[in-house]
Amino acid sequence: MKVFISGGCKNGKSYYAQRLAKTAAGFGGAERPLYYIATMRPVDSEDDERIARHIDDREGWGFETVEQASGIEEILQKCDIGGSFLLDSLTALLANEMFPPGGKADEQAAGRVVNGVKKILEAVGSIVVVSDYIYSDAIEFDPLTECYRKSLAAVDCVSAKLCDVVLEISYAGVIVHKGQEIFSSDIELYEHV
Repeated sequence: MKVFISGGCKNGKSYYAQRLAKTAAGFGGAERPLYYIATMRPVDSEDDERIARHIDDREGWGFETVEQASGIEEILQKCDIGGSFLLDSLTALLANEMFPPGGKADEQAAGRVVNGVKKILEAVGSIVVVSDYIYSDAIEFDPLTECYRKSLAAVDCVSAKLCDVVLEISYAGVIVHKGQEIFSSDIELYEHV
């Protein structure tokens, strides 16, 4: 199953996604490899703390962490495509591609990210993809920030279209936007992870 998860920042999406990916790795008695595709390139102490928290959250779950801050399709050469994947997150991946270290902003980065994500979603059978819902407010930002927000929305739209299930995570719970018939058939499985 391919699941796309979005929602507000720092609201438990990653933990929920970990549970789904872990469950998928063992679904039906299988013992698939379990991969955490980490895309964040830390730029400050807050990022370092967030990464450390995510590592602590995964401790003992059996994830193999694969660092892939850009060129996301390269994971297909590094991992067993029959495994269960957690790609966390498209938000960081796009930021890395659009704002390379020491380089000029690349406003065409979304195309590369979309192509890479498409390749992954077409190649693997079990993946949970996480993104942040940062493009829905009415605040006016500078042109480069707006370009990033629109680019992330485009990447998310393509990802959601290619996934079987689309979930929105909020502090109030889980909203199923796509794939209710698939997700609900395994809802008990997911609720008890």
